[in-house]
Amino acid sequence: MASGVPSATAQAQEKANTTYDSFTMKNTNLNEGPGVKLNDQQKIIVSSVLDLFGGDPTLKHLSLWKKDALFADPLSSAQGFDRYAAQWYGLASLFSPIQIQSHRVVSGGNPIEVELTNKYVVAGSVPLIKGKEQTIKSRVLIHVDEADGLKIAKVEDRWDDKLPDGAVSEVGDVLPLAALRWAARTGVTWGWWAFMNASWWRPFLAFRKLNAVTVPTFVKVPKNDEEDMKMKAARESSSCTCLTSRE
Repeated sequence: MASGVPSATAQAQEKANTTYDSFTMKNTNLNEGPGVKLNDQQKIIVSSVLDLFGGDPTLKHLSLWKKDALFADPLSSAQGFDRYAAQWYGLASLFSPIQIQSHRVVSGGNPIEVELTNKYVVAGSVPLIKGKEQTIKSRVLIHVDEADGLKIAKVEDRWDDKLPDGAVSEVGDVLPLAALRWAARTGVTWGWWAFMNASWWRPFLAFRKLNAVTVPTFVKVPKNDEEDMKMKAARESSSCTCLTSRE
């Protein structure tokens, strides 16, 4: 190797550090299980994923993901930026507050494994079912592509440590076409309301039942950092209002 030319590993490490330095994370106090010692890059990755599960998505958080990364849970499979970004921003739109009850990192390998308990409360902007709560216990597997600047390649949200094969559900199974067209026309709040009242699922499961292809139709994902920060400020204001009203 020529003198002064960094190795491929060093280049990837430099790329990762440059990306990570620009972040502000909420969930930085990580609970590492016995025998687990995350390195600095792994800590950033886990913190960013916990922020997403806590309803705090930003474009910077998603810049840690590969463009063709996959998010999967028992009821959906979203591959590619448009689809997985819509899942995270949709979650933050529908549920407020979202409260991480507990977490523990049980493996620092690849994938990184996290035991997570999360409570979701339906946002006050959603008619009829506002304030409904659902607590989910899951094992989250975070797969990292070490050859691509330590970016996230896949996240599995395994409820009760279960993730069936082919976990993609067609929204057409439970949602009349008329309601779907209305949802697309009227936007996210009334769109979610239309879907959940047309399905037989509980509010939380109704959201996750949405096919990854359908979610981007009526979930807003910011186009730039300025729009992203405005949406973040609006979420935080709404979350503070919800928490105050529940006290």
